[in-house]
This record gives sequence, structure tokens and C-alpha cells, in this order.
Amino acid sequence: MTGALTHLGAQGEANMVDVGEKEETTRTAIAEGSVSMQPGTLTMILAGDAKKGDVLGTARIAGIMAAKKTHELIPLCHPLLLTKVSVDVEPDHDLPGLRVTALARVTGKTGVEMEALTAASVACLTIYDMAKAVDRAMVISGIRLVEKTGGKSGDYKAAP
Repeated sequence: MTGALTHLGAQGEANMVDVGEKEETTRTAIAEGSVSMQPGTLTMILAGDAKKGDVLGTARIAGIMAAKKTHELIPLCHPLLLTKVSVDVEPDHDLPGLRVTALARVTGKTGVEMEALTAASVACLTIYDMAKAVDRAMVISGIRLVEKTGGKSGDYKAAP
């Protein structure tokens, strides 16, 4: 643990943190997740044969859109003017499945960890949605913050 919970008031009530006095810095966060699936499902997705269309491209767009709406989904998140969001979806034949990496960046007074985590999560959910007709046993896992830079709390890098 690194300190007190900032979203709780003196009486334990939820509140939005006041970032008005904080310094603006460039802040970046990277999150990841994965979707495990049957080998045939992965083959179908990579071949572009999913009935719903381009799974990889749709997952990327969904993740980017989700990052931009994080403050609408997570009650105490600040709306941010994101300067960069990227979502990469790569095959991992050892899973077998797809690995998602999301990056969010802002120059502002609060971090972008939740935006990166939301992007990775929604990209994984989109993959599931687009391929569930052929593989309902897919497993979404490993959603986590990989790295964050900038801000008062300093940098963070997850263990491998």
C-alpha cells in the first residue's frame, strides 16, 4: 500500500478528489489483458472470417472509444482531455488467444491509469462479443496496469 484512499472523505463517504492545485504533467499509463480461446477461434479471427467482421480492428476502436468515456463509466474519475490512446491486439499462439495492450496519455493534473485499464478491458470484451458465437468458453484474464509515468506519486512498473 502506498497511502490513504483518496476517494474517501473523513466519514467514509465517496468523493471526487480535488486536483485543482496539482501540477500539470505529462502522464502515461499502459495496461494489458488477454483473451484465451480455442485454436480454431484464433485461426478464424486472424483469417478475418468472423461473421461479425474485423475482430481486431473493432476491438482497437472499442478500446479507444472506451478510454475516452472512462469518466462516464467509473463514478469518481475526472474527465480528461486525452492526448493519445492506442490499443494493440496481438496473437499469442501459446495461449492460444489474443493479447491486448492499451496506452493512454494526457498532459494534466491527474493520471490515466483508469483510461488505459478501461481501454484494455473493453477491447477484450469486444473480442469476446465478436467471437462468442463460435467459442463461448473464451476467458478474459490478466487485466492489469503494466506501467505508469508522471505525476506526484512517481513512476510504476509491474513485475513481469
